[in-house]
Amino acid sequence: MADRDPSQSFPAGYEPAKVWTWEQGGGAFANINRPIAGATREEPLRVGEHPLQLYSLATPNGVKVTIMLEELLAAGHTGAEYDAWPIRIGEGDQFGSGFVEANPNSKIPALVDQKPVGGGEPVRVFESGSILVYLAEKFGAFLPTEIRARTETLNWLFWQMGSAPFLGGGFGHFFAYAPMHIQYAIDRYAMETKRQYDVLDRHLADNRFMAGEAFTIADMAIWPWYGEMTQGKFYGDAASFLDLASYENVLRWHAEIAARPAVRRGRMVNRLHGDPSEQLHERHDASDFDTRTADKLA
Repeated sequence: MADRDPSQSFPAGYEPAKVWTWEQGGGAFANINRPIAGATREEPLRVGEHPLQLYSLATPNGVKVTIMLEELLAAGHTGAEYDAWPIRIGEGDQFGSGFVEANPNSKIPALVDQKPVGGGEPVRVFESGSILVYLAEKFGAFLPTEIRARTETLNWLFWQMGSAPFLGGGFGHFFAYAPMHIQYAIDRYAMETKRQYDVLDRHLADNRFMAGEAFTIADMAIWPWYGEMTQGKFYGDAASFLDLASYENVLRWHAEIAARPAVRRGRMVNRLHGDPSEQLHERHDASDFDTRTADKLA
């Protein structure tokens, strides 16, 4: 590394140790962050009556999958009926033994297919991108089969998987969740986030959806992060700070997808905060949207 003046570090005088050791830090998620994996307690997962069991929360990564499932059902794929169970990550549900068995990385979402194609033991699927591909291939939907369209869809799916950590874990963390504001960190990640928005805006100037004219799993992956952030859905006033209203093609794309009924339903599943009428804590049947939202249960 280049020589640095420790007095210019933050905090002043800080120098990295030879070997890093963990100390409980501050910030919004200090109570659940730790440098090791594995379960902290025995807690089996609940299982409903449908073949597909989803364990998730309505974060951007979780919403990707519930949008996909609701879109599959809207398209007539009755085999996509599912039970959705909330994983309260702020309370550490992701460290229960059952969830760790479904996803050893202890991150939502996780899917268990009780009746996989070909039969046999249930299949666990973790990482939101992997779940989208799994469901697309299981039901033959929202992932084109023609080589060019399929590859373009996967290009953008993996773009999102690689890019969103800069938006969420980078910009979002230092802008909204860190225990102090660090200008260098905010400037670094704001620059990268705006570069990513420029990538999207330029692409969407010539394309209705991410892979062309067809709505695909690439849109389902990118929209809950980059589309919803333009509407001020998370990180406080980040949309104003980043001037997201200037990305007109992203706004047009966001609005078209937001109007899809299945997308509106998908946003509600496993949502625990916000407008009670838009929270469906658990989802076990299509009728739950009419009868079991948080406002009705209250």
